[in-house]
Amino acid sequence: MNPLIEILRSSPDRVWKVWVDRGSRNQRINEIISLARAGHIPVHFVPRVTLDRMSRRHQGIVADVSSRGFVPLESLLEASPRSFLVLLDEVEDPQNLGAVIRTAESAGADGIILPERRSAGLTETVAAVSAGALEHIPVARVKNLVRTMEELKKRGIWLVGAEADAKEKWHDFDYTLPVGLVMGSEGKGLRPLVRKTCDKVLSLPLRGRVSSLNVSSAAAVFLYEVVRQREQKQDSVE
Repeated sequence: MNPLIEILRSSPDRVWKVWVDRGSRNQRINEIISLARAGHIPVHFVPRVTLDRMSRRHQGIVADVSSRGFVPLESLLEASPRSFLVLLDEVEDPQNLGAVIRTAESAGADGIILPERRSAGLTETVAAVSAGALEHIPVARVKNLVRTMEELKKRGIWLVGAEADAKEKWHDFDYTLPVGLVMGSEGKGLRPLVRKTCDKVLSLPLRGRVSSLNVSSAAAVFLYEVVRQREQKQDSVE
């Protein structure tokens, strides 16, 4: 229910209608009903069997919601003068994409950039895994990721790629600079040209027997290194 609550709070115009199991009541269902009514969205109370026919995974509530759209790259770049972006190179698993979006939003990233081809879309699964974060962070989709990276570099944004075989470690960079974290796909990592276009390629130490981390796990470490360094710099200034 969390993604629906976030949509009703931030983009109620995307919700067309809500159906509620007339035999179910809890705090979150009541919150959804209140938010829907505040947004003048029709709420229908129906038998549970009606919801069962509409969805196999409902929690006592079903909504008709329009899909989340992508934002233009330019509007994303104008979001903050101290850019903090995440670029995902062919991440096709919606579970991973949703998890990265959730962590990126929590870490205060300005936005996500995805390539048009070989990337998961902003699906229902992605929205659910993001736990509502998709409603609060802009996502841009670009035709050519390498060209976009070159444009970001012209604008003064440093690009840091993550690869398991890189010699330098994840913290060997000044993340207080405008930065875009570039994460590779599941299993294949960064494509050669994407890797070459990065200003830095850094790694996480792997002390166990597995050869790589899940992209969402690796992204979380890099994202919070940005947070750590920027908070540390802010504290030293104050």
